[in-house]
Amino acid sequence: MASSSKASVDTAYWRARLTDAIAKYKVPGAAMGILRDGQIVDVAAGVLSKTTLVDATPDSVFQIGSISKVWTTTLLMQLVDEGKLTLETPVVEVLPEFSTPDPEVTKAITVRHLLTHSSGLDGDLFTDTGRGDDCVELYVQKVTEAAQNHPVGATFSYCNSGFIVAGRIVEVLTDQTWDAALRERIIQPLGLTATVTLPEEAIVHRAAVGHLGEPGTEPKASPNWVLPRNAGPAGLITARVHDVLAFARMHLAGGVAPDGTQVLSTASVEAMRGQEIELPDPTETDSWGLGWMRFDWGGHRVIGHDGGTIGQAAFLRLSPERDFAVSLLTNGGDPQGLYHELFAEAFEELADVAMPPPFAPPEEPVSIDPAPYVGRYSRSGVDLDVVEQDGGLVLKSTVTGLIAELVPEDERTDETPLVPVGEHQFATKHEAEASWASVLFYELEDGSRYVHSGFRATPRVG
Repeated sequence: MASSSKASVDTAYWRARLTDAIAKYKVPGAAMGILRDGQIVDVAAGVLSKTTLVDATPDSVFQIGSISKVWTTTLLMQLVDEGKLTLETPVVEVLPEFSTPDPEVTKAITVRHLLTHSSGLDGDLFTDTGRGDDCVELYVQKVTEAAQNHPVGATFSYCNSGFIVAGRIVEVLTDQTWDAALRERIIQPLGLTATVTLPEEAIVHRAAVGHLGEPGTEPKASPNWVLPRNAGPAGLITARVHDVLAFARMHLAGGVAPDGTQVLSTASVEAMRGQEIELPDPTETDSWGLGWMRFDWGGHRVIGHDGGTIGQAAFLRLSPERDFAVSLLTNGGDPQGLYHELFAEAFEELADVAMPPPFAPPEEPVSIDPAPYVGRYSRSGVDLDVVEQDGGLVLKSTVTGLIAELVPEDERTDETPLVPVGEHQFATKHEAEASWASVLFYELEDGSRYVHSGFRATPRVG
């Protein structure tokens, strides 16, 4: 066990703990940081690439993926602080070129909808608009092709597209690229020395490479390193774990940087933490704030975000009540299993906060009628087919579009059993994985049918 909650953070213990755990979960390399009472301790283990065998160090940079969304939200809230817009500002008021196939929907979508994943825009519209400074602007013009996944504000569905649009709002109101605004408004005021957004910036640091492979097998280095540049506001920050926790420290300190600079108003810090929208499936995350995911861990409010890119996964959790945060950056294998094991111990031992046990199906089988769930569910980037097989249900997932082009052909289709948990809810995982995921079938008020999986609402199409 780690030292008690009153003792200092034992760097040697956590380095050894991380080393043992990455071997267990076949994670090639990882960096872990713990923020306690304003002080950051960081450790690393493994390798950045199984091809080059370069060691992972605390100063190594990893892609933090969608944790970037909290940084983009912070930029938007700075602009709210400056009176340049409000959360109720219609997007089209700032971006006249923004449009959807439905003019009424176009007029209805607000900044708040973007930051709470409730706009209904099909969230995984990935399209490459080049590496020029106009790539985000060009992406917004492509949003006209996005299907409306659900009515505006009707439910929650994780939306990368909406955050890229939010990034364009930052660009218009600051007259800078998103990258430059992030650097000037967050990276520099916080004194972050290893946080970048572009590959040519990352390469001057010790940069992690993502690894791919079937669960349970030894992962191999991905031939593709990064998503298109226009995805920046949704998930392209690359950083060392210390810098991720320095950003978290600013949020825990009421928006104040270590040198006293008020990076974000205390009111906006509090607004970002507050509940904005409940999730259809509250199994792991019960609600969402502005940018932040919200968790109930044994009666303690925890906020955070996860990130996933091509073979890299990142995790960040903060306890404002305890002035405590943990971040984990990884480059392949089974990062979910690693996250659950290490965060449960760190929060319990160092902050006296009990992380709920991982989601899993009951030991006693649950009997259900499979017929109502069978069919195809589809959105941009993925087709989900629920089929009856050997007396049970199987979920077949096929990635499509640009994402399909970035992963090997034999990894584009996935198949896992759906184990009944209760009415309309199932658990699923690969046999070799440690962590179960929840799959929930539900209806909107208008009777349309959806499956909620991976934080996405995917409508039934047949």
